[in-house]
Amino acid sequence: MAQAILALDQGTTSSRAILFDQAGKILALAQKEFEQIYPKPGWVEHDPEEIWSSQLGVAQEVIAKAHIDAKDIAAIGITNQRETTLIWDKKTGKAIHNAIVWQDRRTATFIEELKKAGHAASFQEKTGLILDAYFSGSKIKWLLDHVEGARERAEKGELAFGTVDSWLIYNLTEGQVHATDVTNASRTLLFNIHEGRWDDELLTLLGVPKSLLPEVKSSSKIFGETTGQLYGAHIPIAGVAGDQHAATFGQTCFSKGQGKNTYGTGCFMVLNTGTQAVPSTNNLLTTTAWQRDKTIYALEGSVFIAGAVVQWLRDGLGIIKHSKEVEALALSVPDNGDVYLVPAFAGLGAPHWDQFARGTIAGLTRGSSAAHIARAALESIAYQSYDVVKAMEKDSGFPLQELRVDGGASSNDLLMQFQADLLDVPVVRPQITETTALGAAYLAGLAVGFWQSEEEIAQQWKVDKRFEPSMKRSDREPLIAGWQKALSRAKAWVD
Repeated sequence: MAQAILALDQGTTSSRAILFDQAGKILALAQKEFEQIYPKPGWVEHDPEEIWSSQLGVAQEVIAKAHIDAKDIAAIGITNQRETTLIWDKKTGKAIHNAIVWQDRRTATFIEELKKAGHAASFQEKTGLILDAYFSGSKIKWLLDHVEGARERAEKGELAFGTVDSWLIYNLTEGQVHATDVTNASRTLLFNIHEGRWDDELLTLLGVPKSLLPEVKSSSKIFGETTGQLYGAHIPIAGVAGDQHAATFGQTCFSKGQGKNTYGTGCFMVLNTGTQAVPSTNNLLTTTAWQRDKTIYALEGSVFIAGAVVQWLRDGLGIIKHSKEVEALALSVPDNGDVYLVPAFAGLGAPHWDQFARGTIAGLTRGSSAAHIARAALESIAYQSYDVVKAMEKDSGFPLQELRVDGGASSNDLLMQFQADLLDVPVVRPQITETTALGAAYLAGLAVGFWQSEEEIAQQWKVDKRFEPSMKRSDREPLIAGWQKALSRAKAWVD
């Protein structure tokens, strides 16, 4: 009998591997950070070989840690940073350029040209997405236009495009499988989420040859098998979903109206809207939540910089040595001292969608300290999530009852309490906050019969801590007003 599911969680700043048992509990975990490459202001890249080697390494490490054989693993689930774009040679498997990361803004000018030409409505209607440099489509065009010979080779069918899931699948199967799932496809600006296919009109607008594209499959299905030499056994790859979709599944938000917020590098709020793709009128995204026997849709609000602001305090400002120190530093002052930090380092995502906004610290006085900046940084994560929730309530037509949370920064009690106070609803953290990896594991396990049903999985979700709102309205409203004022200073900074 298989004992575990292996989840490969390839994130923006690290690759992780987690083994889960049948009770949904963690048997072992391994993680490795990798280099962030910044060739120019607003540009962000990753080394494709480092993505692959780090992910392969942690997978091998976690199997050794758990003291199990690869043959005891029922399946592999993959979850990944979305929108990050790679193109590689189909024969050699070598990438033609560094991966262009979802945070990258180099194609912002081209996106503005598409908007001015009147194409925004068509993209939103078909893909559910706002026309923005965040998504993969314009990144593909940039690579084809700027890597010597790439467009000609793509036209000849020699190259393959993929988001990170496709890159991992291609490497895990030694080039036998070039595929993605519906959730990752739905983040490219090229996929019609209503018809479930690559859209010829959008491909033409973005100048992307169809021969580049992966086959699109269900999120819970056998994609292929790993080659025996990688882990010593042929393990089926049976579940694939972009990180936020996987986290929603891992939080067991299986019913219409259930939602979660993931506090990772960015912040991502997802609300299950059932089998209906609800169009947004408040600058949110309509996206495919997952696909098993039927397609489930969601509304999503994406905040570009959340936990990454803490990394910036550590690596950019040097006011903390380790990310975990930020809570104690922030708690050393009673409040933010009227200091607000808008972490628009990569522009602003939902619901503002200002790709020309930039980071701002407002309200500094001689009395301001590193502790006030640390507190303002943590609070900025909650403010951005507040803005998304308010837009989501308008789109969905019903108020949020509670917010399920996960991701690395959800372990910060100060942040979670402040989030509950701002929203004036309970914030609920589960016992297992590794819900992104867990969701990928669940999707894979369901495909191979390791778990039998969503009902069985839902029984495994357990509360770790519930944060009840305690802030008075008279205290909350001035804070929100201060945030809105700081936000106005950060918008449209770049000409």
